[in-house]
Amino acid sequence: MANVTACIKPMVDTSNGVFQGDNPVHFGLPLIIVQIILVIVVTRLLGLLVKPLHEPRVIAEIVGGLLLGPSALGRSKAYMANIFPPQSMTTLEVFADMGLLFFLFMVGLELDLKQISKTGRQALMIAAAGISLPFTAGVGVSFVLKQTIAQDGKFGPFLVFMGVAMSITAFPVLARILAERKLLTTDVGQIAMSAAAVNDVVAWVLLALAVALSGSGKSPTIVVWVLLCGIGFVIVMFVAVRPVMTWIASRCTTNEPVKEFYICVTLAGVLAAGFCTDAIGIHSIFGAFLLGLVIPKQGPFAEILVEKLEDFITILFLPLYFAVSGLKTNIGTIHGGRSVGLLVLVISVACVGKILGTFCAAKLSNLNFNKSITLGVLMNTKGLVELIVLNIGLARGVLNEQTFAIMVLMALFTTFITTPLVMAIYKPARNPIPYTRRKLDMEDDPKNDFRILSCVHGMKNVPAMINLMETTRGIRKRALRLYILHLMELSERTSAIMMVQRARRDGRPFVNEGNPDSRDQVVVAFDAYGQLSKVTVRPMTAISGFEDMHEDICTAAADKRIAIIILPFHKNQRLDGSFETTTPGFRNVNYKVLQHAPCSVAILVDRGLGGHSQLASSSVDHNVVVLFFGGADDREALAYGCRMVEHPGVKLHVIHFILSSTIDSHETSSSNTADTATHDHIGINLDNEAIDLVQGYEAKSVDNKENGFNVKKVTYEEISVVGDPFEAMVASLTNKTRTYHLILVGRSRRPTPLVAQLFHRHTHCSELGPIGHALLDPRIRASVLVFQQHDPMLQAISTLPDSSADQAALAAAIPKQ
Repeated sequence: MANVTACIKPMVDTSNGVFQGDNPVHFGLPLIIVQIILVIVVTRLLGLLVKPLHEPRVIAEIVGGLLLGPSALGRSKAYMANIFPPQSMTTLEVFADMGLLFFLFMVGLELDLKQISKTGRQALMIAAAGISLPFTAGVGVSFVLKQTIAQDGKFGPFLVFMGVAMSITAFPVLARILAERKLLTTDVGQIAMSAAAVNDVVAWVLLALAVALSGSGKSPTIVVWVLLCGIGFVIVMFVAVRPVMTWIASRCTTNEPVKEFYICVTLAGVLAAGFCTDAIGIHSIFGAFLLGLVIPKQGPFAEILVEKLEDFITILFLPLYFAVSGLKTNIGTIHGGRSVGLLVLVISVACVGKILGTFCAAKLSNLNFNKSITLGVLMNTKGLVELIVLNIGLARGVLNEQTFAIMVLMALFTTFITTPLVMAIYKPARNPIPYTRRKLDMEDDPKNDFRILSCVHGMKNVPAMINLMETTRGIRKRALRLYILHLMELSERTSAIMMVQRARRDGRPFVNEGNPDSRDQVVVAFDAYGQLSKVTVRPMTAISGFEDMHEDICTAAADKRIAIIILPFHKNQRLDGSFETTTPGFRNVNYKVLQHAPCSVAILVDRGLGGHSQLASSSVDHNVVVLFFGGADDREALAYGCRMVEHPGVKLHVIHFILSSTIDSHETSSSNTADTATHDHIGINLDNEAIDLVQGYEAKSVDNKENGFNVKKVTYEEISVVGDPFEAMVASLTNKTRTYHLILVGRSRRPTPLVAQLFHRHTHCSELGPIGHALLDPRIRASVLVFQQHDPMLQAISTLPDSSADQAALAAAIPKQ
């Protein structure tokens, strides 16, 4: 075999092109490009398939590697000869190992030694049991495998490799599963993360020992020298290298670019550390991992390094490692009753050892049955780290092909079952805090705190939200309590995992305080606003997938006893006045918040409210208009407008749209009375009371002088609608005698006859309601704030259908209020 390998002709790097008779896939560079593209396409497509199952992406990457190898596509000789020929494997493995080198550096950046040192006795005991019992079980299985299918090779290294493979826990994969299942802030999540971090460090130490033992040296003293040099390298990293990296990290400040020299030194250090450990006789990944481990996690330096590396490494290079693993894995070697029996034995022992060890330790720590078994399942998560162990074992000749295939399937199975088992076993109970102020009140007590939860997607939402809050706070500076929730998507990136770990330390959604180095620009902007305006501001961050981000918002609202949640519209305005969607996922978030919110909700359609910078209180000069058609949602908009008019720079104009037949009275006409239920009369009476209050405010409104004329703070107008209500609405808003900066409207879940006529325009943005959607017309230049009043009875119809036919049917079925 060695002679055959030696006779393989090496590839030339580039071709002369197909027009000169060259086949590009027979040359090194074009072939590696094809291989990378193929691996990316296959793993990403599989990732889309497993996403609805809530499985981590590593499942798709492992399966993708298996499909590309001899287990599936590799059965075709033409495919292997052209896409993965033997002469290309060295180049492919070098690329894969380079990606692995930098990925392990990022794994080291994820682990915070200070947090690991603070791990409590409970988590340490669980981690110890979760390592020792499966390691012992792995040693027991190694005797069986050695007597059956793994008779060649050294028994000592084989025993250690099997123990490590059985006892390891994939820390990054576990963190992502906990985040997706909303378990980070539960006691189960916190214990699992702490125990997994300890497990990770111990596993790397054991793997280093296994690699040292698997050396080809015949003298036992070589193993001793390898271990002693490895220990010396660790000491040098912590004593000499760590102070240098601490100094470099201290030179980097938040929101300032890092000098290229510091990045260059660090990346060169990764390569140098990898070379040193490879020269010692330990795999090069250990050097890269150690360098990442000694870099301080406080400050922005670690996060900046991850941001610069993660996309290039995880998208291009790391999938190649799964492809290489798949090319080495031949499931066809597992045939016959004995091989299948050994596979079942390995999977059973791996699961029972890890779950049972963790379960027993958790029970001894006074955790209940559900929490204990959930911890066991979570700690049984495998991933890329498992493949690293197996590939090193295969490369060192410790594992043969059949044993390697069995262990890869074990890692795939244990990771796949984690999420569904956790979902089935553990559902953390919530104890919501009871509170009564879940909506606004026209006659608000000035002594009461007004609690708002304002959500932002990024810096583009910040100026409008700050200017809206400034006009909302009025003169009661201490009465407004503002909570800011920065919504961030939980992705597969390493930086997302680092944010997740910070969320675990601070709670989730976690409050950004006490650690200024971790604050982003959104937090800084709102902190500055709070200090300047003397409004109580609490910035928070929520890291979730789009499918369940609404849970964070609703939970935060309930915990903080919020009266109203303000969400940004998922579309941004273009220069021509039309709107474009930037992140479609936020639309579904808004839908679900409207359906599940424990309080009132408003959606802000921003058209440059207050400009692109924060307005000082003395600079606020806004004309606010409330479009009132009637109903609970419109009354909520009216109540918010009455709150805003307390600000000395805000003037409020209320336009009451009524049918021409009812222009002379607030009461219902005789033709409608017979068809109106009792609760409809109550709603109409409430509408009339709200309008009466506004008219009272208008009568008592203090006059302000502008350009020598007296201008009232509150004005009221009735408009009788004869034809199309949309045209009447546009005409009132585009009146040249008055320019509006903000329009307040209701979502109209119980539409009046006037609103029902707008359903034919309401086809795409049902979260805004028929009026709000109509106000997206380019002729309207003011920002729009659409309100939904909290009403548990209306949750079933909180999201309107998108089709016009369904909307018309719904409008006819819902009683008018």
